[in-house]
Amino acid sequence: MARLMAESTLDDLVARLDRAAEQLRSGDLSPDAAATLVEDCAALASQASAELERLSRAAAHEPLPGQDSLL
Repeated sequence: MARLMAESTLDDLVARLDRAAEQLRSGDLSPDAAATLVEDCAALASQASAELERLSRAAAHEPLPGQDSLL
């Protein structure tokens, strides 16, 4: 369940980054608005990176398929 929530969080972050990229490509933003949006993108990318790191650490603690504990 937690993994599904994390994937949902990642999907949300990716969607927000995609929308921001569309806005930046449109050329409709003022330079100040574009700069603010770029800063927001950096924060979103940092959140996504932290979430991926958390998921990879959690996955490292799960046994590989077929490698269940004998005890």
